[in-house]
Amino acid sequence: MTKKCLVIGASSFIGVYVVDALLDAGYEVVGTGRNRRFAGHYRKLGVEYIPLDLNDPSGTGALPTDFDFVAHLAGRLPANSAFDLSTEDDAAEYIRTNALGTALLLEWARKNGVRRIVSTTSYADVQNSWSASEPVREDWPRDFRLDGDHAAYVISKNASADLLFYYNEQYGMRNCVFRLPPVYGCGPHGSLRVNGAVKKSGIGLFVDKAKVGEDITVFGDADAAVRDIVYVKDVAQAFVKAGESESASGLYNIGSGRAVSLREQAEAIAEVFSGAAGTSEVCVDETRPNGIQPYSFDISRAACDFGYAPAFADFRDLMADWKVEEERGVMPALFDATLKPSGGLLD
Repeated sequence: MTKKCLVIGASSFIGVYVVDALLDAGYEVVGTGRNRRFAGHYRKLGVEYIPLDLNDPSGTGALPTDFDFVAHLAGRLPANSAFDLSTEDDAAEYIRTNALGTALLLEWARKNGVRRIVSTTSYADVQNSWSASEPVREDWPRDFRLDGDHAAYVISKNASADLLFYYNEQYGMRNCVFRLPPVYGCGPHGSLRVNGAVKKSGIGLFVDKAKVGEDITVFGDADAAVRDIVYVKDVAQAFVKAGESESASGLYNIGSGRAVSLREQAEAIAEVFSGAAGTSEVCVDETRPNGIQPYSFDISRAACDFGYAPAFADFRDLMADWKVEEERGVMPALFDATLKPSGGLLD
């Protein structure tokens, strides 16, 4: 019997890679999204692509119903939000899309006998407890910031996760929620929004400098600034494995399982992306803070329950595969043509 998966948010960064991983695993895939330009891409892959806006309560009525599980990756993200919190607030938009959208999807799944949704939540749900000494675990109580441009987003993702867990208890579903650190990979990483203003991303700046042989400067204590970073292909494989697991249910940390320092990141990027212009030198300016709060992830629960084992835990391997995907050209062409740093939805 053919395995089938519905990917909500197939036009998102992670969603595109999840679709690829599912196809490689032999799934028949149906994808949804708001961006109609992805229809041609998916047509070539034999993937049905259905327009869907989670802000429309009637949208799920057009969905097919015969699926083994749902990968839910649509949502409103701070990196794409144009709101400046000094003049207006977008909390209602986050709740409408991320929480209410999940509630509508869950009820559709329950009524149609779909027993599992695999979705995501923010790693900032325990941000106040991050440290360099103790990896983040799933049993930690929530402890997050109630200020800044990520606060409303975290609240909405917490509500989404709680709804998924509620349907597990109330209706016997086996929903899974992945707590993700920053997810890297070839895709829309050139810029992001911080409190509504477009800024060049740190990773994008490092890669750009490495390609032309310019020095890469990192700030603060570049060795103490450590964090867990996960590759998008590892996340995609986690979706496939959790979707197929008999026992998977609840919250899972999906990371690399190791903390990589700011210096290591810069050195790996300089090495991987060096070219004819020469290899970039990594310089440290200790007079300026880097703003990084250190943390790492304990990924043992995901390893135990559904065999999660990141293939790109080494940051250099991550960046090397990023370069391969960039040179292959599919992802850059897809996202360069579709991503606009405005609005607030990436689905």
